[in-house]
Amino acid sequence: MKTVQQLIATLEVISLRGDARAEVSSLCFDSREAKPGSLFVALKGTQTDGHRFLPQVTEAGACAVVVETLPEHLAENCCYVQVADSHLALARLAAAFYDDPSRRLRLVGITGTNGKTTTVTLLHRLFTRMGYKVGLLSTIENKIGEEVLPSTHTTPDALEVQRLLRVMADAGCAFCFMEVSSHSIVQQRIAALHFAGGIFSNITHDHLDYHGTFAAYIQAKKAFFDALPETAFALANADDPHGRVMLQNTKAQRHTYALKSAGAEFKARIMDCQIYGMQLEIDRKEVWTHLTGDFNAYNLLAVYGAACLLGADRERLLVDISALEAAEGRFFCIRGADGVTAIVDYAHTPDALENVLKTIHKIRQDGQRILTVAGCGGNRDKTKRPEMAQIAYAESDVLILTSDNPRFESPTAILDDMRKGLEGVDESSYFVVEDRREAIKLAVRMARKGDIVLVAGKGHEKYQDIQGVKHPFDDVEVVKSFLDK
Repeated sequence: MKTVQQLIATLEVISLRGDARAEVSSLCFDSREAKPGSLFVALKGTQTDGHRFLPQVTEAGACAVVVETLPEHLAENCCYVQVADSHLALARLAAAFYDDPSRRLRLVGITGTNGKTTTVTLLHRLFTRMGYKVGLLSTIENKIGEEVLPSTHTTPDALEVQRLLRVMADAGCAFCFMEVSSHSIVQQRIAALHFAGGIFSNITHDHLDYHGTFAAYIQAKKAFFDALPETAFALANADDPHGRVMLQNTKAQRHTYALKSAGAEFKARIMDCQIYGMQLEIDRKEVWTHLTGDFNAYNLLAVYGAACLLGADRERLLVDISALEAAEGRFFCIRGADGVTAIVDYAHTPDALENVLKTIHKIRQDGQRILTVAGCGGNRDKTKRPEMAQIAYAESDVLILTSDNPRFESPTAILDDMRKGLEGVDESSYFVVEDRREAIKLAVRMARKGDIVLVAGKGHEKYQDIQGVKHPFDDVEVVKSFLDK
């Protein structure tokens, strides 16, 4: 075990009160987890302030606490460490506590609005096929080799990230591919990680409820690349207007990929696109893939570029890429016995929804209609709701607005926000069905032979979040239940 003094060696300590020679048996930032030998970090969050719980923590026997503000009363037998930023302190303490595991494997992070989950999942599958033991940190799941662990956040908290990386390193993982959310960057959750590479997919309208402005959202993403070391690579989508912005101040080795931009290092061209796959030309070589659509061409090209930069053989890469399957809930196709095809996709931003619908337009045959079931999540960015309704209406033959994850908002109020994007549109030209199961049922029942039903917004999720309770709900299983009848 390490002492308080050893753990805080990497911190910029403002003041130190008490004995720092105590041994630390555990780290925590949840006061309920404090126990004898714990080092507790008081975080100031959006919901509560950890400083409020210092009396309970010291009473539980914590040997040390890290704070931004010292309390008036200092408990005996407890060391108080004052710092300017507790979130940054937690990241550094976690790295020290778990012996800096990100230095023992090659860690690659991807950030952007869309494509993160698909890209890291494909990288994990690709390097596994190539014979490596690989870690994965994603929205859908965390994996150590083939062992699946539950995932609750796009990027886990700083303590959990370091714990998982330590387990991965001890298990012999050579690589770890992780999603890097804008929240995690701002909240310093990745501050003490050592990245071998970073990937930028794209940036569009999202998370303004948290960041406030689009400029702040962009800056959050850029901060990830600004912090990469000289030894890392930075791979950006040159077709995105902000791709080269991400690379402006990075010390890492700069690389780009693109379908359109002539100067990109890694280039691809879509030769044929069908509902169950597409033919790509990458590095002047043709490859068939089980994924389809422009957005997946970008995802696959990012995977190819990153793998090349990690030293993989280019010839072998194209063979293995042709065998990869899509991530769960990402353009997942279900063929019904009556000729109806359903697609379940996680698209929950305006750009993602538009990409999926435009892809369906490209691959549908004459006479095939698109029936879209879409909603918006509660307690999230409200400004995108009207825009998503507009996109869904414009790109669909039949639109059914429904509930997504209302969380603590009224589903009716969320739907009213979406309908603001359809002002001036004949209300009889679309449907509003608050119950998601009934909305999916209506879409499937209305579909004719050859039609395509898109169920958007939840993808891989196996629940519906209503008033703090996660009710079992799986879009794929619900769709199948009605397609089979």
